[in-house]
Amino acid sequence: MAFEGLSSRLQSVFSKLRGKGKLTEDDVNEALREVRLALLEADVNFKVVKEFIAKVKEQAIGQEVLQSFTPAMVVVDIVNKELTALMGGTQSKLARANKPPTVIMMVGLQGAGKTTTTGKLAKLLLQQNHRPLLAAGDIYRPAAIKQLQVLGEQLKVPVFSLGDKVSPVEIAKQALQHAKDHNNDYLIVDTAGRLHIDESLMDELKQIVEAVSPDEILLVVDAMTGQDAVNVAESFHKQLELTGVVLTKLDGDTRGGAAISVKAVTGCPIKFAAMGEKLDALEPFHPERMASRILGMGDMLTLIEKAQASIDADKAKEMERKLRTAEFTFDDFLEQMEQVKKLGPLDQLLDMLPGAGKIKGMKDVKVDDKQMSRVAAIVKSMTKEERQNPDLLSPSRRKRLAAGSGNSVQDVNRFIKQFEDMRKMMKQFSGMMGPKGAKQLKNLKKLGRGMKFPF
Repeated sequence: MAFEGLSSRLQSVFSKLRGKGKLTEDDVNEALREVRLALLEADVNFKVVKEFIAKVKEQAIGQEVLQSFTPAMVVVDIVNKELTALMGGTQSKLARANKPPTVIMMVGLQGAGKTTTTGKLAKLLLQQNHRPLLAAGDIYRPAAIKQLQVLGEQLKVPVFSLGDKVSPVEIAKQALQHAKDHNNDYLIVDTAGRLHIDESLMDELKQIVEAVSPDEILLVVDAMTGQDAVNVAESFHKQLELTGVVLTKLDGDTRGGAAISVKAVTGCPIKFAAMGEKLDALEPFHPERMASRILGMGDMLTLIEKAQASIDADKAKEMERKLRTAEFTFDDFLEQMEQVKKLGPLDQLLDMLPGAGKIKGMKDVKVDDKQMSRVAAIVKSMTKEERQNPDLLSPSRRKRLAAGSGNSVQDVNRFIKQFEDMRKMMKQFSGMMGPKGAKQLKNLKKLGRGMKFPF
């Protein structure tokens, strides 16, 4: 996650506070000094940090806080609320025109991921049963039109293009008419970028705004550029009156300061965050959920929404029954793995679990498609009977599985052992609610200590 360093620092600060029990004013001041340094190191704008710390301090040094039964938790709550407010308070939703189509204009510098984000936004709208039309308005970058057309083919979304000899203003005007004629309820106009902001770029964008009166002007910025992203947003906002920002590469190795600073500096809300390269890796930006993730409290709502959108409810219910009764087979494991892959990268899912960062080893969990494919290859090398009954897997059969899946015998043995441990663990877990729950929980903890992730 982009905020991994910041999140780790803040959790360490609050852990020290909780260890003190009662707090003094000096304790709070010391903690806020560390919070201030952590935010600055995360590339949060200096003025934003100064105002943020002042607001938190004003609330945290009151007698009601210092004399409460859980002063450290109250301070964390204040920081959480102020961090949420800093990033916009509540989710800023996409505009919807009274009379379709809703026109969305995508702007930004070259390299920020504008065209790809256009495709991602189209997919998000498709999932909400809308009928988007994409307009190829970038006539200058080589292969930009082709890139959008390829995305359109993948998504089965129409792409309007007049080639690279017609002005972007005319393309936008004709695309709008095309959308009206073909009952598209959203028109997303992909515009040209530059390596840096210049007068000709802004003039062209202003002419497109005048021609199609967009309901949304979304600036796509690369979160990995830190404060430069905020400066770019400020410049675009002054010229075009942006309605929102889309942060890309928020899953990359970045300090995350742009996400925290951009709303406070520009007054322009973050509407979406791109958390990966795949076309479904675009999420609505929820300030309260992001603040919770930064502070290590998890983001269960987003995790639940991902699960609801990706997992078949009936299959999940049947899988739960099999786990509970220890009928879970290798076929079920394979199916479950496919379901988990639909939710996105595992390390991002772990960020959404409250306290996951504190669990030993969790921070280093990285599961890529190659690792998952190797495990799938082991299962697919089994016979139908072997998949249903792990007890059949004798040493000679395991040797055959290793050869058939391109793994070592040790890899096969390790996976089968972890699979069996997982089945035992789930069996123990299902009994925790019964009269022998305390004993079962003790056994579960003992078993869990020796387990590693089954990939």
